[in-house]
Amino acid sequence: MPNRNILITGVSRGLGLALTESLVDLGHTLFGCARSEPAVRALSERFGSPHHFQAVDISDDRAVEDWADTVLANGTPDLILNNAAVINANNSVWDVPVEEFSNLIDINIKGSFHVIRSFVPAMIRQGNGVVVNFSSTWGRSTSPEVGPYCASKYAIEGLNSSLAQELPSGLAAVAFNPGVINTDMLQSCFGEGSSHYPSAQQWAVRAVPFLLGLSSVNNGDSTTVP
Repeated sequence: MPNRNILITGVSRGLGLALTESLVDLGHTLFGCARSEPAVRALSERFGSPHHFQAVDISDDRAVEDWADTVLANGTPDLILNNAAVINANNSVWDVPVEEFSNLIDINIKGSFHVIRSFVPAMIRQGNGVVVNFSSTWGRSTSPEVGPYCASKYAIEGLNSSLAQELPSGLAAVAFNPGVINTDMLQSCFGEGSSHYPSAQQWAVRAVPFLLGLSSVNNGDSTTVP
């Protein structure tokens, strides 16, 4: 498979970090962001050129625009993995603090929109590319005490479907449910029960080939990792 320019949000931990490690090992060029400056510095030192990692708060539209200027000066992404997200602390919807709800919406929904807005026009000019918007099992079903997170992932499903209808031939928007993985986010919900699920690194063995196999024929798909 030829080298691709791949953009990933939320690369400092969990699924984003596991994807980054696997894709670099396969020879692809990574453009990644995370909010943590120390984590970004560590990734830059670990992987070096031609990969590029930058501290970006994707809830800030201007920050994403500035990041896009840097990335696009070095190449247009062939694959975007809109992965970054946060989850609310277990709580009834009426007890979720307003600030926590707003922050979750700003990252999970607005952040994905900001990335689409800043990068998809360049992909259209390029004439090809795949945007994978990370959904969730809780973007297609619900559970108690994670209402804000469920709402955000249902929103991603809807955003993706509309985007897919708007893209020209040669491009694709795919809503992707990664499944249930033992990450910090799952641990915040399930506690010790999260140990029954695969680690992010184990998950990446299956997920990376699947994601790399997506193409324009998958436009509009709502998929789940095999």
